[in-house]
This record gives sequence, C-alpha cells and structure tokens, in this order.
Amino acid sequence: METATEIIIEKKKKKKSNKVIPIILGLVLLGGAIFGIREYIYYGKHVDTDDAQIDGDISPVVARVGGYVEEINFEENQPVKQGQIVVKLDDRDLRIRLEQAEAARRGTSANINVSQAQITATAANLTSAKANIEAAEARLWKATQDYNRYANLIQDGSITQQQFDQAKAERDAAAANLEAAKGQYRAANQQVGTTRSQLAATTTGIDQRQADIDFANLQLSYAQVKAPASGIASKKNVQKGQLIQAGQSLFSIVNENSLYVTANFKETQLEKLRSGQKVNIEVDAFPEEKVMGEIYNFSPATGAKFSLLPPDNATGNFVKVVQRVPVKIKINTRKEIMDQLRPGMSVRVSVITQE
Repeated sequence: METATEIIIEKKKKKKSNKVIPIILGLVLLGGAIFGIREYIYYGKHVDTDDAQIDGDISPVVARVGGYVEEINFEENQPVKQGQIVVKLDDRDLRIRLEQAEAARRGTSANINVSQAQITATAANLTSAKANIEAAEARLWKATQDYNRYANLIQDGSITQQQFDQAKAERDAAAANLEAAKGQYRAANQQVGTTRSQLAATTTGIDQRQADIDFANLQLSYAQVKAPASGIASKKNVQKGQLIQAGQSLFSIVNENSLYVTANFKETQLEKLRSGQKVNIEVDAFPEEKVMGEIYNFSPATGAKFSLLPPDNATGNFVKVVQRVPVKIKINTRKEIMDQLRPGMSVRVSVITQE
C-alpha cells in the first residue's frame, strides 16, 4: 500500500512532466518557425547551387615538327613564361633542308644571270640582223637599178644577152638575200622574246625558292617549342631523347589569371539572375575563406545540348527533366587565395539577387 506522501509526490511529478512537454514542443515550433522565416528571407534574396566548380583556360603545347627531344627546360607543376623555350628538338635535319633550299635559290639565281646574258647576246644578234636587212635592201636597190638600165639597153642592142641575164641574176640574188636577212631578223627577234620568257619564268622560280627558304626557316624555328602562355606547366608527356611526331601533345599550361567559376543553375533558377550580380563563393578546399565574384555571362545552351549524345525528345520516350544552364562567374579575391585555387575544385555559389 502506498502512503499518502508517496501519492502526493507522484501527482506532483505528473503535473511537472505535463508542463515540460508543451514547453519543449513550443520551443521546437518556435525554432522551426525562426528557421523557416530565415530561409524564406534568405532564398528570397539569394539563388544557390552546389553544382559548380572552378574552371580555367588550359593551353595544350603541341609539337609542330617531329624530331628527337634534345632539351627539356621546365619542371612539371612549375610556372613558365610566355615565349620561354620549354623543349628543344634536334634540328640537324631541318638545317640541312634549309641549306638545300638556299642552294636551290643560288642555282636559280645563276640561271637568271645566264638568261640575262642570253638576252644581251640575242639583242646584239638582232641589231646585226637589222643591219643585214638594210645592206640587203641597198644591194637589191642597186641590182634593180642595174637591171632596169640593162633592160632598156638590150632593146636597142647596146648590150649582149649575157650581160642582161647577169644583171637579172644579180637582182634576183639580191632579193633572195633580202628575204634571208628578214628571216634572220625575225628569228633573232623571236629568240629575244623566248629568252625574256625564260627569264620571267626563272624569276618566278626564284620567288618559289625564296618561299622554300622561308618555309625551311619556319620549320627550323619550330624545333624550339615555346610556351604559348604564362602559367603552370602540367600533364608532362615528354622525355629527353624521345622521338615525337608533329601534332603530338607534349604538356599543358594552366594559364595564369584565367580562373573562373562555372555554376550549373537549374533553368527554373534563371529568372532572377543577371550579369553583374554579386556572388558569394564557398570553396570546399578553403571553407573559411570568403571569396567574392560576379556573374559574367550565360551559356547559349544547356549542358545537355553540348553533351556527346544530346537527348532527342522526338523519339517518343520523353521524360521532362529540369535542365541546367552553365553560368560563368568571375572571381574577385586576394592573390594569395587565387594562387591556391585549381581548375576542377568544387565550390558552392550564392548569387545575391537583392541587396
């Protein structure tokens, strides 16, 4: 049997417990209400996503000529400067090709000199042929005058038939000599034209030989592989003594001052987003660091459209899926933090839509 005192104590405990439960429930409801209000206010002024990462411009360094690697002047994961010679190839083959091109040009230049000499010689022959024509014309004129006089004299018997025939033969011979001289002149004139055409062709050939020299010099310059941009060298894929081919990738350079954030927002989140809006960036690797940024631009298509196998909704198997649109965000932070950021790092971004 319970005593009266025990019964009174038990009733007091029950009354006390009945008061605690409503208080706890009230505190829970109050906390939930405060949390809900804060979240409502926050998301009314912010648009968040954790589908984001740091990106950057990565320049591949590709060999433009083949050859054996003679020198490597960089270390992986170390900075390089734009224009720095990072890899040097054995260029002896390329130098020989340059010498061959220069020799071909010298040969063509010699041919030009020969053609010019031929033009001078044929021009002299042309002058001589013209003089021969003038002499032949003079002889023909004299022979014609003699023939005409002998033709009048033979009618009255002043000369013999033999003398007349001789005058006629001299006239005909002078006419034939004149035609021969004209033929020689035409041949000499044609030879001058042919030699000039050959000179023009040879001159064009020397331009081609000069182009060969320029190309050989260009190929020779490619034996010294230079960094296309300043940044950090990485993904090294070349060793000293290795035979590489033209077009082979040697390593990559993560360009300095080229880091940005690519945030993939849902299409339903884009209504409030605008270029120039401030962005809070939380880097998973440095959660305590405050990194700011701003929206730079928006992708012209969703990520699915740029995928290797974009979805085709015309197949009849349509399932509506919320698409994501990549948004480029500039990073504004201290250089010490920027130097620690790497492309591919995961981040969480919060766009401030209302100040």
